[in-house]
Amino acid sequence: MLTEVKEVDLNYEQDINIDETALDLEWKMQPMLMMRYCAHMVHAKKALDLASERLDVLKAKLDKEIRSNPDKYGLAKITEVALENTILLQPEYEEANKEYIEAKYEYEMAQAAVRAMDQKKSALENLVKLLGMSYFAGPTTPRDLSEEWEKKQAERQREINKMIKIGKEN
Repeated sequence: MLTEVKEVDLNYEQDINIDETALDLEWKMQPMLMMRYCAHMVHAKKALDLASERLDVLKAKLDKEIRSNPDKYGLAKITEVALENTILLQPEYEEANKEYIEAKYEYEMAQAAVRAMDQKKSALENLVKLLGMSYFAGPTTPRDLSEEWEKKQAERQREINKMIKIGKEN
């Protein structure tokens, strides 16, 4: 079961960047990042579906209400065009439509982020190929992968902590 992904967990610009000096760490983090962004996309799709459903239900309710009481809405004669236009002009419909548009935007942005994470995977594959061909050749010293991983995680946690505000500042 997917857990809800909070916005604070996602930092597109940071997550899309590749540290070419730490390809092993980048590869280690890639599946976790991809899962995070895919989960975010799934939640955004759910929000879009719910907003669409609310919009459809509201439209049906307004349709029924206008047909049963056309005088209340200033309609002498009910035509399909007049009915559709009257529904569009109702404040509650306008608000529900704005929510739908916002949910659609969030979903499309989440899809774009997943595509970007997939592009990062391709970039990592190509950087590893270049590394295998000694493209980045130069003097190197062995490093402690576990120490590098801990530094990367601590750096990420500091970034997350910067975005979290506890209490209100006056």
